[in-house]
Amino acid sequence: MAGRRRGLSIGVVLERLQGDFPDLTISKLRFLETEGLVTPQRAPSGYRIYSEADVTRLRYVLTAQRERFWPLKVIRDALDAIDRGLTPAADAPGARPAVPGPATDPDVPSPATLGAPPSLRLTEAELIGAAHLDAGVFQALRGFLLLRPDPSGHYDDAALAVARAAAALAAYGVEARHLRPFRTAAEREVGLVQQILGPAATAGGDGADGGGAAQVLHHCLALHSALVRAELRRG
Repeated sequence: MAGRRRGLSIGVVLERLQGDFPDLTISKLRFLETEGLVTPQRAPSGYRIYSEADVTRLRYVLTAQRERFWPLKVIRDALDAIDRGLTPAADAPGARPAVPGPATDPDVPSPATLGAPPSLRLTEAELIGAAHLDAGVFQALRGFLLLRPDPSGHYDDAALAVARAAAALAAYGVEARHLRPFRTAAEREVGLVQQILGPAATAGGDGADGGGAAQVLHHCLALHSALVRAELRRG
């Protein structure tokens, strides 16, 4: 029926949990609600409406009480930590929710990708066609040094990625001149790597120095991505 509330009644929740917690009663469920450990919604009639997340939360509370002998304050603190994004405690004595470990950001190129040699050699016409670039936009990108051919006059896979991104942004009215800060930022990041590892580190190749440069650049890009996300969330 349209508009009907979906959820579980307290009786259904009790039935779901009693298999693992035979001593559980409706009074205990109400007590845990009173203590603020679970907050089911209320129907207009006043009946409690539990979600699947509420059931999972109750299972965590009941397990913490029975298996770890945690008092309600410790459980409440643990639930608060989980609500704030921490990882639930491992099944070990004294374990508490922990800050998640580092995760690979799919938007940041890996060191192997950054240090890989060019895989394409495109002519100007091939680049324009593959990126669906307007000829005027292409010339502007060339003029602002956002696209630069190699000594033989060809463009590599990195140039193709730049061209495609610029073409996509052009659809939103972003002109080549607006993209200069991106080129400047890239040059500064590479310059930082050269300061750390020496100018030869970014001179190409996939040797030990090139691998170190790729590692540092990977961390620079990860920092850049994290700062952009943080700025968006502040906005």
